[in-house]
Amino acid sequence: MKRKVPELLAPAGSLDKLKVAVDYGANAVYLGGLKFGLRSAAENFTKQELREGVDYAHAKGALVYVVLNGFLHDKDLDELGEFIQFLDQIKIDAVIVSDLGTIATISEQTNLEIHLSTQASCLNIDSARLWKKMGVTRVVVGREVSIAEAALIKKEAQIEVEMFVHGSMCMAYSGNCVISNFTQGRDSNRGGCAHSCRFEYSLDFPKMGLAAKHNYFMSSKDLSGLRVLEEFIAAGIDSIKVEGRMKSHLYAATMAKVYSQALDYYEEHGHFLSEKLLEWEDELKKVTHRTYAQANLIDKANADTIFNEREHDTELDYVMVGRVIGQIEDKETVIEVRNAFNQYDEVEILPFKGSVLKQGLNHIKLLNGQEIERSKPSTLVKIPYVCGAEVNNIVRMRKV
Repeated sequence: MKRKVPELLAPAGSLDKLKVAVDYGANAVYLGGLKFGLRSAAENFTKQELREGVDYAHAKGALVYVVLNGFLHDKDLDELGEFIQFLDQIKIDAVIVSDLGTIATISEQTNLEIHLSTQASCLNIDSARLWKKMGVTRVVVGREVSIAEAALIKKEAQIEVEMFVHGSMCMAYSGNCVISNFTQGRDSNRGGCAHSCRFEYSLDFPKMGLAAKHNYFMSSKDLSGLRVLEEFIAAGIDSIKVEGRMKSHLYAATMAKVYSQALDYYEEHGHFLSEKLLEWEDELKKVTHRTYAQANLIDKANADTIFNEREHDTELDYVMVGRVIGQIEDKETVIEVRNAFNQYDEVEILPFKGSVLKQGLNHIKLLNGQEIERSKPSTLVKIPYVCGAEVNNIVRMRKV
């Protein structure tokens, strides 16, 4: 018997990452155009890429949401009309918005479905009711909200609720941080966040008799809700969201694969009582991350959720070295190289479903058959045949 589970919403920082997330099981992706969003440093999408991305996702049964969650001034709103009409034309499934003026403009000029961004800090029932009156059909609740609180908002306001399940956390109330405005001259709420909360600061309290020390007191651990997925499901949360539009292809693939497999498992079995949970957790550790915590999902975040150390790669980090282009009969697998690897290295193919496929490289060949000792990025090479590998599978390798 199939059981209802939330939509899995994955980040798509580029057209390539959109395809990766959809191929690896995401039910929906969220992305930004060249303007009006909060990730100006991401690759983002041109109009042509938006059109192609929508076509690709829809062909595979996935939805596409576009973020328009920057706080806009009048001159921005003057330029917004043409863009949202284009989004309506290419059949974007929803837009994610934080500003009332933007909502009014979208409602007046299009038929687009409107989701409320977490930037609007919707934390309570009355707030959700008000946004619903404004035309919003789904609220992405603030990250300060617990699963239990989100369930109450959904029930009492009678509105769809979306929550973050994985990724980087912010030390401030979403949409209310201005630290990088003052430290870097970059507007946090208009796409320019410099992540100043991740920096090391010197704390000096001579009047209190405390010695000066260096500290990362504003940096948060990363969120991981894998262990409490059952609580999301029991609460009837409509969508669980993975943070990370600026993160790697490997991150997009890993998150979509792990969380979609977990939700599929629950749909089939009605529980997570399986050693698979340990396998999924191990996979989540293989992408660059800070220490994981559950933040506010169950109990309120406290001092234990501070990531009070320098950012560094962990020994479990893996890097994407390529993607599968095809198979030559049952003899060799063709790889498009993204990062160099050597003969005798061991690579891993990340299949769309099922366990990782490991392969030792007793040879690397160019397409003309010439053997080489080290591959070069942006080339095609042949490696020993990997049974079960499919076109567009991510190829990864442990960092050395």
